[in-house]
Amino acid sequence: MKTKFKEAIKRHDIKVGIIGMGYVGLPLVIRFGSSGFKVTGFDIDGEKVSILRQGKSYIAHIPPEEIKALIDDEKFYPTDDYTLLSEVDVVIICVPTPLTKTQEPDLRFVRATSRQVAKNGRRGQLVILESTTYPGTTKEILLPDLSVAFGTVGKDFFLAYSPEREDPGNPDFSTEKIPKVVGGVTPACRELAATLYGEVIKKVVPVSSTEVAEFTKLLENIYRSINIALVNELKVLATRMGIDIWEVIQAASTKPFGFHPFYPGPGLGGHCIPIDPFYLSWKAKQYDFANRFIQLSGEINTGMPGYVVSRLMDGLNENEKSLKGSKILVLGIAYKKNVDDLRESPALVIIDKLLKRGAVVSYHDPFIPEIPKTRKYDFSLQSVPLKEDIIRQSDAVLVLTDHDGIDYQWVTSLSRLFVDTRNVSFEFRKKFENIITA
Repeated sequence: MKTKFKEAIKRHDIKVGIIGMGYVGLPLVIRFGSSGFKVTGFDIDGEKVSILRQGKSYIAHIPPEEIKALIDDEKFYPTDDYTLLSEVDVVIICVPTPLTKTQEPDLRFVRATSRQVAKNGRRGQLVILESTTYPGTTKEILLPDLSVAFGTVGKDFFLAYSPEREDPGNPDFSTEKIPKVVGGVTPACRELAATLYGEVIKKVVPVSSTEVAEFTKLLENIYRSINIALVNELKVLATRMGIDIWEVIQAASTKPFGFHPFYPGPGLGGHCIPIDPFYLSWKAKQYDFANRFIQLSGEINTGMPGYVVSRLMDGLNENEKSLKGSKILVLGIAYKKNVDDLRESPALVIIDKLLKRGAVVSYHDPFIPEIPKTRKYDFSLQSVPLKEDIIRQSDAVLVLTDHDGIDYQWVTSLSRLFVDTRNVSFEFRKKFENIITA
């Protein structure tokens, strides 16, 4: 079975099913579809399915033309009918893995999807989990479900793990260019998964097990979380010492070895860095091990929104204004520049804190025309145009996301108070007295 399956993959004579049409699943659809594979995209959100069937995109950095071309060429069929899982040869799972309110892994989407595959899939399929999770998830959750439904892994069906490595909005690293780590439950599982990704990704990195692949993704994001926490903490110290941390980082970056720059900000956002480290720290407790670096970095990074608000209040006080009743114009609410992604954005936390303290908040973000209702927040705010009268009427302008295309010097020149959390004012900071960093 494995040999025939491998040959069919190389001929692109298989159908790929991808579950989850979000920031990970949709780029995979385009990559497989544009490489000649037929792809069925599954999602429980009927509205997303309807948009995709019209050849449109709901993610800013994914061009609708690419989706429409695949639809027109009959390479892509979006659906919310999970019974169609029986018609695909490969199932790639790209569903969310959030945290609970108590910072524990919330794997209900993975569990539900595993049951769907077991119910509607069939023998002979290759199933790959891409959702970020703790080491052991593939074997602990998917393997039992699929073994009961299909038989022996590596013989009757194949199971692997390959962590997603999407960087939304980064033109330098498309799905095709980012190396793909692949681990299988058995050698046969790994071989088939590596063969599949090798047809659409330039470099595949096979590893010895699904646990190694799962741990790899967590290490990547924990590394970033800890280093960002370090510069965030040093930012607070540098501010008290009257030193510009951004100038320090710029100077340190001239060292050609032994230093990699990380940058402070208003807090962590996106689905990876604020969440993934806690998956490992939770799992570590089962081994009587405390991940102190993870816990400490989490405390520092989650404290940044509060620090930003305190710096804003300091600036308002200098202008003899209280936060309550002040008009605050927020620039940028996406979790990173030049994307429409609000997942875990620290801007939402900061806006919530401002509103609870009585501030009058408006925002401008060219990528997010309105703030949708989320699990935590319901602000009912829409993006305002960045016009002179709006800036002048604001008591403070607070930069939370450094989108390109905004003349920050012009905005600063019109502002009563300009609070910079992203270093957009570095080149002209000494020209204005109304700038504070946060």
